Amino acid sequence: MKVVVTGAAGFLGSELCRQAVERGDEVLALQFSRRPPHGRALELDVRDGAAVDRVFMRHGPDVVFHTAYVQAGEAMHATIVRGSHNVALAAARCDARLIHLSTDLVFDGDAGAPYSELDEPRPVLAYGGAKLEAEGLVLRAHPTATIVRTSLLYGKPDGPQERLAQRGDVTFYADEIRCPTRVDELAAALLELADRDAAGPLHLAAPEAVSRLELARALGAREPKAAPAPPGRPRNVALDSTRAARLLATRLRGLRE
Repeated sequence: MKVVVTGAAGFLGSELCRQAVERGDEVLALQFSRRPPHGRALELDVRDGAAVDRVFMRHGPDVVFHTAYVQAGEAMHATIVRGSHNVALAAARCDARLIHLSTDLVFDGDAGAPYSELDEPRPVLAYGGAKLEAEGLVLRAHPTATIVRTSLLYGKPDGPQERLAQRGDVTFYADEIRCPTRVDELAAALLELADRDAAGPLHLAAPEAVSRLELARALGAREPKAAPAPPGRPRNVALDSTRAARLLATRLRGLRE
């Protein structure tokens, strides 16, 4: 199978590439700046629609995993919104299966957790707002795409959550609830999902909801600074991943397990 991964040097993207290469897929690993450790690397700025279209039409992927994003700063909105739209348009033109990564932060966390795919997204952060805008554009451009909403990722010694847990200058919120998910298990589930029909939003995260403080302690933080989340932060954005659990054989384990 021909696989394209955007954001292939990132935490999830690199793990997707590794597992896809190991199972024998032909993997095109798209990078913006850092060189991906697995797959055939190719530089691409997803904000450049013409360039995205050329790459996809030249290589004719069977499946595209769109993991590229910027979490903050001036490039965030364009990378997430315009970049996602460009990838969806190009994937549709070459008739590729598209799995687009989104986030639990499309929800406000005020009530209703765990959130199912039927719940109305109401982001309170600019990042969540950009992700929600991208979801809509992706589905209009590629109606059979799967929009995978997931949560915090961990599972490697140099992972972003592991690095945060070792810092002494970070405050961990005791009342911000997420569903931390192992990156290797999520990547395996995404690769399995490539062979499933599941258009639209799909929640795919581990079943156990814990606070940012609990996660930091589990990842080895020593005497972490704890505080309530400040105003404007989502509280409980735990995801209900029941539909994905029925659809996929890959099992996502909770943090304590």
